[in-house]
Amino acid sequence: MDLFESDSLPAYARNGRATDLKIPGKKKSPQRPEKQGRRAEMKTRTDLSANGSSRLRPARKEISVLLVDDHTVIREALRSLLDSDDGINVVGEAENGRQAVDLTLELKPQILLMDIGMPRLNGLEAARQIRHLVPATRILMLTAFSSDIHIRQVVESGADGYLLKDSSANVLTTAIREVADGRKYFSVAISRRMKTLFQCLPSDRGFGTKRPMLLTARESEVLQLIAEGGANKQIAAELNISIKTVEKHRQNLMEKLKIHDTASLTRYAIASGVIDGGLLASPVAN
Repeated sequence: MDLFESDSLPAYARNGRATDLKIPGKKKSPQRPEKQGRRAEMKTRTDLSANGSSRLRPARKEISVLLVDDHTVIREALRSLLDSDDGINVVGEAENGRQAVDLTLELKPQILLMDIGMPRLNGLEAARQIRHLVPATRILMLTAFSSDIHIRQVVESGADGYLLKDSSANVLTTAIREVADGRKYFSVAISRRMKTLFQCLPSDRGFGTKRPMLLTARESEVLQLIAEGGANKQIAAELNISIKTVEKHRQNLMEKLKIHDTASLTRYAIASGVIDGGLLASPVAN
């Protein structure tokens, strides 16, 4: 069963919801039809104790979630699914990594449910920035990417979980709860691959450790925008820096990567997972 099937709601999203119970011995006074809807909204959820008296039922604590994906249809499907769960509250949506950083700073969600391949700022770099700026927010990646390089980069970004988009709805809601409780959660296929990948690393660089990064965070941002076809002036406006600073970053990128043209920078960005090649308007010449 796929995440985006209409009948894929988890069992606890369909059952076990609190209901309004009548208190014995108390008669309801007639209500005018126009006020019944408003009155129903104001009812307090109650349980019946052993002696028949009512007591308030503690409200279930909701997990606040920010959705981040560049495809509107996927965000809408995820919101519909998660809104059906009484224990999860979708507090906002973003369509790229830069919006994700801004909204996380504003909303402080418990969970950031985010894709990897997005324009302007990819999910990996957004995760690194959010981990630094809002460390209390837990990051759960939901993506179609499952290559070895993406697995390594997700772990090194500091993400707390990694799900593939073919996961079931039940797996998704379980992962959200596990990550919100402070645990890690990975798709079965990802977990199996991780065991092989990280067994190959020296003991002092095991799971969850960060390898030295060749590029700085700003250089990674500039690289993505270059690969997406941005001119120096556009990149400067996007990052709120001067054109001379963009030129300096471009020069540093070429020196570090030993690359001397924009087409090669773009190919490097695709190969290293900085951008999704499918996001490019036209193919990169060889």
